[in-house]
Amino acid sequence: MSADAPSPTSPAASAPTAFQAPRGVPDYLPPASSRFLAVRDELSRAARLAGYSHVELPVFEDTALFARGVGESTDVVSKEMYTFADRGERSVTLRPEGTAGVMRAVIQHGLDRGQLPVKLTYHGPFFRYEKPQTGRYRQLQQVGVEAIGVDDPALDAEVIAIADEGFRRLGLTGYRLELTSLGDDTCRPQYREALQRFLFGLDLDDETRRRAEINPLRVLDDKRPEIRAATADAPLMLDHLSDSVAEHFAAVRRHLDALGVRYEVNPRLVRGLDYYTKTTFEFVHDGLGAQSGIGGGGRYDGLMRHLGGKQELSGIGYGLGVDRTVLALEAEGITANDRPRCVVFGVPMGDAARDRMVALAGELRSQGVAVDIAYGGRGLKGAMKAADRSGARFALVLGDRELEAGQVEVKDLTDGSQRTVALDAVVAEVAGTV
Repeated sequence: MSADAPSPTSPAASAPTAFQAPRGVPDYLPPASSRFLAVRDELSRAARLAGYSHVELPVFEDTALFARGVGESTDVVSKEMYTFADRGERSVTLRPEGTAGVMRAVIQHGLDRGQLPVKLTYHGPFFRYEKPQTGRYRQLQQVGVEAIGVDDPALDAEVIAIADEGFRRLGLTGYRLELTSLGDDTCRPQYREALQRFLFGLDLDDETRRRAEINPLRVLDDKRPEIRAATADAPLMLDHLSDSVAEHFAAVRRHLDALGVRYEVNPRLVRGLDYYTKTTFEFVHDGLGAQSGIGGGGRYDGLMRHLGGKQELSGIGYGLGVDRTVLALEAEGITANDRPRCVVFGVPMGDAARDRMVALAGELRSQGVAVDIAYGGRGLKGAMKAADRSGARFALVLGDRELEAGQVEVKDLTDGSQRTVALDAVVAEVAGTV
């Protein structure tokens, strides 16, 4: 051992490592975590109001599910998936998106053999290895819905309207909805040939040319300025729709108009996943800069067949970014219905008062009232500062004198007023006020 090296028992050698979260994986801490919960819950609530039932899915799945369902040519599969071998040497992947897993569950558990459409909603973390930046994380949080089993333009409009309703309930106004149709098997092959003829006439780099051979639509999604300039005159899918698909798209727009959902038709809109057909959409908020998307989705009529389903049922869904939505609200100066962590804050002065306050807190919580207590034997001044910081509406102050008199002081922290209430009546009185 070097004379300069610390011995194994020296303070320098035994100091514990200060761990940090993995790069690109955010922590959600108070008070900001309350905004996160408010956004997630409101977006989920909009789906439940439309009859969508919650589904909880595995965080990792067989790698082949995403490779086949999302598409080998997508950046998600080719560059961004967290894939590893488990202890049984099986290749598994942290879920990069929700639709493939939902469809797998529907097929596996036979939900497609029941009442249609199958209407499901979910929320949770998803994982993509990409360069971390504002609003773009390696562990991202989404709320999603999927409606499987019915090819009806009214259902397309319902799904889009649910997302729009969720954003509006949160108070967002500075976003726009972009809408297009990506065709189906009746018109996509002819359009693919026309687009490839155009692209192969350009001076493309090798990687972009390979993408044009596998899925030429992905080239139109390329964000590089030189590629966007070169493809400015590329043929558009909307100009090549079959009569049936064009009518489907027109019906979706009619239903959205009837629902009062504003939208812009964007013929160059291309989502980053291969399974989309017909109706495709994205919600964009320009207050977020380059990472402006806050959610999107579309119809996926062939996905069940690709994933081994015995039926060929269509579906439509979306994923809304919780993180992105929080940033959009901040950009508009909206607090997302922040709620204090408690409504009542107990201030006991002395051991006997603390015992009684613990019981009072339990009674109030059983009535649905959020309660916290000044623990640790704080003095009155410190405890009242803690009450103010908690955001509570009421402070219950209980000392030996109040306890002996069978009373508690109830202080309204919003206006500073104070009143004395009987101990055996305070739970009913406070619970009836909040």
